[in-house]
Amino acid sequence: MSGAVDLSALKQPAAAAADVPGDHAVTETNFEDRVLRRSTQVPVVVALYSQRSPGSIELVKLLEQLVTRSGGDWDLATVEAEANMRIAQAFGVQGIPTVVAVAAGQPLADFTGNQPEEQVTQWLAAVVDAVRGKLPGVGEGEAAEPEVPEDPRFVAAEEALERGEFDAAIAVYQDILAAEPNNAEAKAALRQVQFLSRVQDLDPSALAKADADPADLDAAIAAADLEMFNQQPEAAFDRLIAQVKRTAGDDRTRARTHLLELFELFDPAEPLVVASRRKLAAALY
Repeated sequence: MSGAVDLSALKQPAAAAADVPGDHAVTETNFEDRVLRRSTQVPVVVALYSQRSPGSIELVKLLEQLVTRSGGDWDLATVEAEANMRIAQAFGVQGIPTVVAVAAGQPLADFTGNQPEEQVTQWLAAVVDAVRGKLPGVGEGEAAEPEVPEDPRFVAAEEALERGEFDAAIAVYQDILAAEPNNAEAKAALRQVQFLSRVQDLDPSALAKADADPADLDAAIAAADLEMFNQQPEAAFDRLIAQVKRTAGDDRTRARTHLLELFELFDPAEPLVVASRRKLAAALY
């Protein structure tokens, strides 16, 4: 039906016909205002039905329910076809019910006969999508989530980081955790900043020193930090797991503790972390 129907004749109303009850009822007398003009803002879904067709009345009731949940992206016009024959003829109605979407004064899409709610909903969504950005009254999609104001404490910590003031940022996150021990965002941020602060003073030759003397635990820890900073987490994990295997007592505890601290820089479900935890367990037992 799209583009094949001339609705211009209905701009001049015929003699008044009996109104059809309902908030969305349209007759020949108000068709121009309620359908043609309104369709320059949003698509208007014209539902032509008959009082003698219970099925068509059920479809009208469904559309009345759906338009209340539409968010204003489309409007509804219900037309009793037998009382408004000029409208039915203008749309070339061949069966009842007939539903036509009108946009910018022209038919856009249509269907005839009763349809289940799911199909009607999908059809309406396609109509709205087709005119999105073309008609001024149709929204640009789902309403945006309300913007949550930034926590000024986190802002202060981030500003300190931008200035390179790691101690100041650490102090802010520690204050947050003192007040809110379960603040997950502050916990994660503190770990990251403490790590970044630690690696600032690392000797660039730490890797070479650790490789030259595998028994040097201090060198191994420094090298693991440097590998982590260089985006080589697997190498860092494996280096410390090797230290866990070869050490005992306090040294083993220290290597294990440092490894766990590096794990905490990642999501616990990260596959690399999961695999490295298994390696650690094997090294310990």
